[in-house]
Amino acid sequence: MWGRVRKSYARFLRSMRTEADTGRDRQTHNLFEAAAVYVSACAEDDQEQIDEAAGWVSPEALSFGVSELACRAVIALARERDESPQTVARSLLGLPAA
Repeated sequence: MWGRVRKSYARFLRSMRTEADTGRDRQTHNLFEAAAVYVSACAEDDQEQIDEAAGWVSPEALSFGVSELACRAVIALARERDESPQTVARSLLGLPAA
């Protein structure tokens, strides 16, 4: 069963890849690369880089990638701080503890 899930996920990822035309050469970007560049550009307020990364994949794929990046970041911070992911997420958003 997990093999089928993994294959399905791999097909989904392959379908989300697009090619960005960079002049003479073409480079392929996947949704996780686009999400990483997009989020880091947002943190640095770099609108040019935000627009470029947003053009690498579909809006749906970018949304999925950003969501996955957020989940992984919260999990990593929770492990580092020895806190629950819910506590870390609420702290990052400035919300009171549940």
